[in-house]
Amino acid sequence: MNTQPNPVLRYGAIFFLVGLIALCLVWELGAAPLRPGGSLLVLKVLPLLFPLRGVLKGSLYTLQWAAMLVLLYLMEGIVRAYSDPSSASVAMAWIEIILSLGFYFCAIFYLRPAKKAAKAKSAIQKEAQ
Repeated sequence: MNTQPNPVLRYGAIFFLVGLIALCLVWELGAAPLRPGGSLLVLKVLPLLFPLRGVLKGSLYTLQWAAMLVLLYLMEGIVRAYSDPSSASVAMAWIEIILSLGFYFCAIFYLRPAKKAAKAKSAIQKEAQ
């Protein structure tokens, strides 16, 4: 049983997280902001910056909670894809959906071997008692 995380998935998670940060900045500062000239919605980038260091290092704990955090961006993308009147904003929303899902699946599959190893270790410890 392979218990080593796949580095390709870690790099994928990094790519999707950095892409999501860049998209949110571009979206709210210039491409299709809610208000002309930019909006305070650009602050939605801040929560994405917190896990960046841990994701770059491949921290399992950080990837776990960042995978849950990114679901908020997935929800925002879905809502804005179906409710924004601007076609540019709808296109950005679909990109946000793709980047969010990409990060989520990369993080989950990166964590999978560690979760299996922890479960096996727990089962061995239970049997030893």
